Amino acid sequence: MTHSVLSTRISGSVFSRNAVRNSRRTTRVRWPATVSVTGYSFGVQKYRISSSSRRDSATKGTNASGTSRIQNESPSVASLLGTVFSAPAKVATVASEAFARSTGAERSGVPGSKAFSDPLSVVAAEMTNLTNNIRNLLGSAHPNLDSAAKYYVQSQGKHIRPLLVLLMSRAVLSAPKSDNHDKRYNVDESISPLDILRDFNPTNIISSIATTVSRSPTAATGEQTVEEETGIFPSQRRLAEITEMIHAASLLHDDVIDDAELRRGNPSGNSAFGNKMAILAGDFLLGRASVALARLRNAEVTELISTVIANLVEGEVMQLKNTAPEDAITGVATPATFDYYLEKTYLKTASLISKSCRSAAVLAGAREDIVENAYQYGRNLGMAFQLVDDLLDYTVTESELGKPAGADLQLGLATGPALFAWKHYPELGPMIRRKFSQPGDVEKARKLVSESDGVEKTRQLAKDYSDNARNAVAGFPESTAKDALIDMTVTVLNRKK
Repeated sequence: MTHSVLSTRISGSVFSRNAVRNSRRTTRVRWPATVSVTGYSFGVQKYRISSSSRRDSATKGTNASGTSRIQNESPSVASLLGTVFSAPAKVATVASEAFARSTGAERSGVPGSKAFSDPLSVVAAEMTNLTNNIRNLLGSAHPNLDSAAKYYVQSQGKHIRPLLVLLMSRAVLSAPKSDNHDKRYNVDESISPLDILRDFNPTNIISSIATTVSRSPTAATGEQTVEEETGIFPSQRRLAEITEMIHAASLLHDDVIDDAELRRGNPSGNSAFGNKMAILAGDFLLGRASVALARLRNAEVTELISTVIANLVEGEVMQLKNTAPEDAITGVATPATFDYYLEKTYLKTASLISKSCRSAAVLAGAREDIVENAYQYGRNLGMAFQLVDDLLDYTVTESELGKPAGADLQLGLATGPALFAWKHYPELGPMIRRKFSQPGDVEKARKLVSESDGVEKTRQLAKDYSDNARNAVAGFPESTAKDALIDMTVTVLNRKK
């Protein structure tokens, strides 16, 4: 792989569109694989909490594995990656080990799929440079903003969302295609003149004015192509980066709202930079993500991901209210209580995962049924992911979680374990309505939850969603990426942080 160096005289941040186009005609930069490192269905009949039969109809088709629990041990990361990738095994192994540490999940194989150590191994080459790619998109001439915007874009994170986008991208590569898929565009090229945009990024000047060249010879024409070694479109790679940018922005904003002190075991963004800068940095992340999204030049994907941002805000507003309005009147846990909780969970977590998975299939030009199944996979996996997150708040220590354990009760939040416990202990109702604000509320609520089956019912609900996710991709063409998506349904259930 070769690299060309582009030397350009720049006056301020103003470029004419013709100059940019001319630079594209005369300069070609051979980039390294633009790569990147590092879970919704309400229809669970047994709990009678279905919110919308139309919206949550189960995806048809079942995997040969059915709904069996994971049993088998898998080969080591190093031994697998040494045979899958021609790149140095050390780089891929470090990436896989980082993923395992970030989730704390025990590795397992899945009945009916090819066993391997972890899903990251399938797209390790793509994931390796995720952090650097995103940081390049976030450059600012304002040092404080630059540092704050990049603060949560760290390799220590789980990076579940971009990982799922890349896996889904590969899984649908050979799936049946729609009739109107247009692949001809360059994800780094601006749509409007740069002097009008006035969006100067000092860390990414070259990629702002030069064509990203694929390994494929046809890339010289400007057509988006699938890279031979990865099976992923440049637009899908960029989508993976966009999803992590939106997630990082939501974390910055959430930590301000929650007055959080820690995130992933380190000072939170608001602790490190103050509330004002943390909010501004989150806004900046969303701005740059929106620019990158527009340059994908796909109206459906733009609509999908844009609504995610609105969903995140709506979910946060629902969380501030804590429970359904009816709860204040009845004083007991009802189906509406769980509908409210699951809707909030979708908006805050599963929306981004589900719509980004669907977008990956759209960008691949997949047929509509494949696109819908990709969405169902992401929706169900996103729900399972958050349900596990909610039960971990009751079952693991602060050091294991990387943030204060028991934080949900401290913040006045009633999640799955507490809501299930409420059905058996009516005295939880007044505490939930007043958001555990009186002395002793948190301790008493935690004790009641531990004496109930709330945690176990939440875990079973998460497994039901996880099973639905696995069934959603059962009809996909056989591939290591499909196997990895199936394995992710287990990783999500087994994770410890």
